[in-house]
Amino acid sequence: MSMIELKNIVVKFGDFTALRDINIQVQEGEFFTFLGPSGCGKTTTLRTITGFIEPAEGRVFVNDRDITNVPIEQRNVGIVFQSYALFPTMTVYDNIAFGLKLKKLSKTEIAEKVHTIAKKVDLTEEQLGKAVSQLSGGQQQRVAIARALVTNPAIICMDEPLSNLDAKLRVQLRNELKKMQKEFGITTIYVTHDQEEALTLSDRIAVFNKGVVEQIGTPNEIYNHSKSEFVCNFIGDIDPIQPQLGEKIAETMRTNPAAYPTELPILSTADRNYIRLERLHVNVPAKPGQLEIPGVVESMEYYGLYIKYYIHAEGQIIKVIEKNDGINIYGAGEHVHIVLDPKDIMSYKPADYSENM
Repeated sequence: MSMIELKNIVVKFGDFTALRDINIQVQEGEFFTFLGPSGCGKTTTLRTITGFIEPAEGRVFVNDRDITNVPIEQRNVGIVFQSYALFPTMTVYDNIAFGLKLKKLSKTEIAEKVHTIAKKVDLTEEQLGKAVSQLSGGQQQRVAIARALVTNPAIICMDEPLSNLDAKLRVQLRNELKKMQKEFGITTIYVTHDQEEALTLSDRIAVFNKGVVEQIGTPNEIYNHSKSEFVCNFIGDIDPIQPQLGEKIAETMRTNPAAYPTELPILSTADRNYIRLERLHVNVPAKPGQLEIPGVVESMEYYGLYIKYYIHAEGQIIKVIEKNDGINIYGAGEHVHIVLDPKDIMSYKPADYSENM
């Protein structure tokens, strides 16, 4: 049974259709991410779940209960906004206690719950007595999460909660957030435009594009088995295979069929073909079924853990990411060969092209 189910959701703002036929099922305890570029409909979908937006069509279910028309405060959903929406002049304690006071709990119960949740999100006794405005961005984010969790909601919804933080703190809190979510075991809907964040945090991901869901899957399915050309291009870096290189791959497959699995179709240059950068390798021996493509290094970018090469081969620039072994490093102008396995190519027929590209 799904914890959350969206059935045929349509959302309109005047004549503009923001969401079209959204169907999503989220399992209990799952960390489920809505991913996509700005304006794609991910936050609108989140706000439909929380009750801030009423759909023109379709229904929202939680544990098989239709909550489409249930008021926000009766949905038992915790919300962490992008801006945190904290009360800056109130103390951290009072911010966290706000929802409990609305529920008219006793002072003793409130104190117990606030201190328990504060400890779980690493907020100290000293910080509980401070005004929110005195805290750092990372500490404020913890307050927002504590406030959302303290009322013991069945679901927590987070709308880009890390976007206002610097890169280093974002990575640190991302790891803490995942650990916290698993510890609480709470069903989580998370909205982000950051692909790395989505791949790192999520059990499953829904990729949005202009009001529709292009694909739902695990991070591995989204990344390595992209169902649409939009998803393929949006997630991570990708090498398009231009016709000249595509024809060379196709010719190799035609003339050496025994080297390829029978279910692997011969590459068609009429399709749009792509390959992930890390699936390519520089100056390694080719295994049966793999191709060696000669080229010249145009430039390289040194990242420490890995090196990104830009190699001119078969009339195009091919990007390759190689693990940095500290020994085999190739500079501009050097002749190299790229090893490619046709089974790593993702292909999209003209009929599969998204009208939203």
